[in-house]
Amino acid sequence: MKFLKTKIQGCYLIHPEVLKDSRGGFFRTFCEDEFKRETGQNIIFKQLNHSINTSKGTFRGMHYQSSPYGEEKLVRCIQGTVIDYFVDLRKNSPTFLQYDQVELSAINKNMIYLCKGIAHGFLTLEVNTELIYHHTESYQKDADRGLKYSDKKINIKLPFDPLVISEKDDNYPTLPINFKGI
Repeated sequence: MKFLKTKIQGCYLIHPEVLKDSRGGFFRTFCEDEFKRETGQNIIFKQLNHSINTSKGTFRGMHYQSSPYGEEKLVRCIQGTVIDYFVDLRKNSPTFLQYDQVELSAINKNMIYLCKGIAHGFLTLEVNTELIYHHTESYQKDADRGLKYSDKKINIKLPFDPLVISEKDDNYPTLPINFKGI
């Protein structure tokens, strides 16, 4: 695997090394030793999620969990294509309130590793798009948080307005003017 730093400190775009032969292909999506060497983190996943999106233009996000349930995520698109967005909400981070985006697809097989304190979301670019998420924390309803994807303080640039979005995601608040981070 090749780990490439993103604009957001502590987050990585991961290119897997696909080994091909007459049978097809093979690649690793996680190696504890390699993640520790590349990220400096001891990663232990507690929950795996599978997101199924039937429509192009579906937006999910911007989600995170509050302390003490902040989570690291490893996200991979296994069918279709998404633009994956992530925002740094860590108060002491040099990239505080900045965002970055990457394209994840079944074809490019790339993954994104997101450290704690990052709000995450994605926009589907194809019908029938599916993603797999690995989480280092279990879902905690009382810690479930989100922010409005169109918050002007972050200014995420979507290629088009979402066509499908849940009421919950569409009604997340914008960040307070004096937001100090999480």
